[in-house]
Parts: sequence; structure tokens; C-alpha cells
Amino acid sequence: MMGQAESSLTTAADVSESALLGGRIRLRQPARGYRAGLDAALLAAAVGARPGERVIEAGCGAGAVLMQIAARRPEALLTGLERDAAAAELARQNAELNQAASRTTILDGDVAHAFRALDLPPFDWAISNPPFFDDPGALRAPAEGKRGAWMADDGLSAWTSFLLKAVREGGRIVIIHRADRLADILALLAPKAGSFAIRPVQPYVDQPAKRVLVQAIKTGKAPLRLLPPLIVHDRGGAKHTLEAEAILRGEAELGF
Repeated sequence: MMGQAESSLTTAADVSESALLGGRIRLRQPARGYRAGLDAALLAAAVGARPGERVIEAGCGAGAVLMQIAARRPEALLTGLERDAAAAELARQNAELNQAASRTTILDGDVAHAFRALDLPPFDWAISNPPFFDDPGALRAPAEGKRGAWMADDGLSAWTSFLLKAVREGGRIVIIHRADRLADILALLAPKAGSFAIRPVQPYVDQPAKRVLVQAIKTGKAPLRLLPPLIVHDRGGAKHTLEAEAILRGEAELGF
């Protein structure tokens, strides 16, 4: 989930550098608080942007998703929207670190202000990993550095509304979120989008999905498709299944 809160990131000691996609990506991100992980990798792997297509990410944080898309799709044009000024600055630094600055634009802004405030033409892809909760009573208060990543101040509807406005007719929306919000996501997108494809993400083969990847096409009319799940872990000793490990290393995609 991408950071959306005021930040206290002020010194180099507050930032650490990680390697993603088997070392193909260098990512500077907060040493404490929210740090990008599996969700960011899965979202990036699910974006099949063709050369020249434009992708916008709502709540891009330090740019973990965008930089992984940049490595996977070297001819895609990338835009990130982020309201946390420190996170947005890290995203710009990461674009420079990964030689993607010439095709990456990071905008300071908030999904609550709606897409029209950006004064941009609609995109081919609009993607997001929205904050997972919009009810402060639904969970124990997160650490201050993680609050913006976990709590959607304006509710999930603000995020889906932004994505619907940000994408052209026939363009694709991709969201990763909690599996128990699937019905809400579909209901919020359905008035203006369809052709849904849903991929459950299960911790183990014998456990229910905790995440879902949802793709919708604006004005799409095709029947909903429920795709085979991604199983993240096995019980044989390896940390990840072979499929999940290949995705994390950038050797496989997670298309629809």
C-alpha cells in the first residue's frame, strides 16, 4: 500500500536502499514505517503495458510499483500521484537511480481532489494498491509511519472514482486489495467498467485468499473471469513457490 500521510522523513538515516527484481531495481524507501513488499511486486507484474502506453499509479509512495513496471516494460510511460511530499521525492530519486526519469513523472497530489485536478488526458492504465482500511475502528491503530498506507481517509470509493476518471474508454484498471473487499471493489467499479478478471492470491494452497488482483476495462462488457490463484508459499521448506519466486525476481508476469 502506498504512503498517503504526512512524513517525518528528513535525514539520510531515515532511508534505506533495497534491491528488487533480483537486483535489477534499486529502491530507496523509509527505513521505518511502511515498506514496499509482495503487494507492490504483484501489482507491477500484473500490468501488461505495451510500448508507448501511459500508466498512472494512484498513491505511488516511493515508486516501488512504478520502478518494477519500468524494468518489466521499458517503453511504457509512467506517472505517479502521491500526497506525501517526502515519499514523492523518494520516487523521483528512485526514477533517477534506475535510469527511468526520462519516462517517469511524479506528481504531488491527492486522490480526494479527483483526476480532473491534474489537467491530464486519460491514461491507458490506471493502477493502485489503495490503503486497506477506511474504518479506524476496524483495526488497532497502526504506527504513525504506516497510517497513511493502511487507512484510506476518504474511503475506497475515492480511489475507485479516481481510477475510473483517470483511464480512457477501453483502458484498464488494476487494483490489488484485501480479498474481503472484493464485492465492494466490483460494486464501485461496475457502473462504468466491466470485463472483470480476478486473480486470488493465497498464502498457501490450503488457505483462503488474503489478497485479490482485479482488472477491469472501462466500458467493458465481457463476462467476469475468475482466474487460477497465485499460491505464494509452499510447505516444503522454500520461502516461496516457484511461481511466486519467479514473479519476485522479474522472470515471470502475472497477466490477466
